[in-house]
Amino acid sequence: MRLMITGGAGFIGSAVIRHIIKNTNHEVLNVDKLTYAGNLESLVSVANNERYTFSQTDICDRTALDQLFADYQPDAVMHLAAESHVDRSITGPFAFIETNIIGTYQLLEASRHYWNSLEETMNRTGFVGEFFI
Repeated sequence: MRLMITGGAGFIGSAVIRHIIKNTNHEVLNVDKLTYAGNLESLVSVANNERYTFSQTDICDRTALDQLFADYQPDAVMHLAAESHVDRSITGPFAFIETNIIGTYQLLEASRHYWNSLEETMNRTGFVGEFFI
């Protein structure tokens, strides 16, 4: 299975990616903007694994997301990218709106666009082959 994981350089995302690479045969595309919460050092143990790929991409960039879907062709998406430090929301709330709302919307739209591009004969009940929405 080919997994696209957003926010994979964050605390939870990096733990998920390390677990997947260590305990499964799945391929992982880590999509992360590398803001204050992203830390590629937490992924050193998997960085050279042939089943791991990193893309420094902002989920608010729809064009870049569409290109990632076209190039990588994931079977599933795990969305973990988010601004989550509440203390930062007090001094800079726009980043939370931009990433958590606009970015999530862009990712959903890119996912829907990709899903609609798959063969029409596939089951459209929320499960397309192994692509979950």
